[in-house]
Amino acid sequence: MAWENWTTVTEFVFKGFTDRLDFQVTLFVIFLLIYVITVVGNLGIIAVVWLDSHLQMPMYFFLSNLSFLDLCYSSVVTPKMLLNLSSERKTISFAGCFIQLYFYAAFVTVECYLLAAMACNRYVAICNPLYYPIVMSQKVCVSLLAGSYIAGFVNSVVLTGFALRVSFCGPNVIDHFFCDGPLLSKLACSDTRLNQVLVLAFGGFNEVTTISVILISYGCILFTILRMGSVLDKCKAFGTCASHLVVITIFYGTLLFMYLLPSSSYSLGRDKIVSVFYAVVTPMLNPFIYSLRNQEVKSALKRAVGRIITSLLKW
Repeated sequence: MAWENWTTVTEFVFKGFTDRLDFQVTLFVIFLLIYVITVVGNLGIIAVVWLDSHLQMPMYFFLSNLSFLDLCYSSVVTPKMLLNLSSERKTISFAGCFIQLYFYAAFVTVECYLLAAMACNRYVAICNPLYYPIVMSQKVCVSLLAGSYIAGFVNSVVLTGFALRVSFCGPNVIDHFFCDGPLLSKLACSDTRLNQVLVLAFGGFNEVTTISVILISYGCILFTILRMGSVLDKCKAFGTCASHLVVITIFYGTLLFMYLLPSSSYSLGRDKIVSVFYAVVTPMLNPFIYSLRNQEVKSALKRAVGRIITSLLKW
């Protein structure tokens, strides 16, 4: 009987940010602008990396895939949020809610592993430069990317599958702007203890594993850089890592802030603000962080703009 489902809910209702129409219009304009910048920025990074021969290296292979992931998990949340801000009834179907939950959890987990793979790439490039072309071959890079996707989607299949076995037969109002697992569990009318254990186990494993890889990689990188004799070499090595470190700090900083603070300090308003930054704003920031702090990306963008202008003038 533990696996029998008595779900009668056919849709969920989001409370969103506010009931005031003027605030909703303002938020709609702001989030629409952010989403447009996110799409244009990340598609721009993807196009520049794949079309510019100077960027056909593992570092930029991972960067283009990071932009793809940012675009994906932002698109899982933002379009529906914009639609709800422009609607009187902020609803999502039962199936749509779990589809959103599934893809959001999958893409975020994939990004955790991809950031760890990028840290390993920086470790090999700085600590073992002579072996870099051999160790970080195209086959290895594709394997690391495929492993990240497998880990993310398997994780999401298990967690979403167990979430679907829970019955929903009472309240259907979610005090948020997207379908988040912990808030869905609060609406369940059956036992969710197993789900909570699985979320902690899988989430803890993913976070501990990826953060450990990142910390070990950058610990070795720091040790190697400090042993370099030339100040110029040290600055160059730090420069190649700076963008990635900023992205990691923002990504994991918001993630840990959301899920590791004690429940006694929980605030739904704070959680919504952090969720907005995590799911909506961060995917917009990453292209700017890499393009502004990476000379090769800036040069590639200038070449791309130059080719477009030349083509337009010829036309």
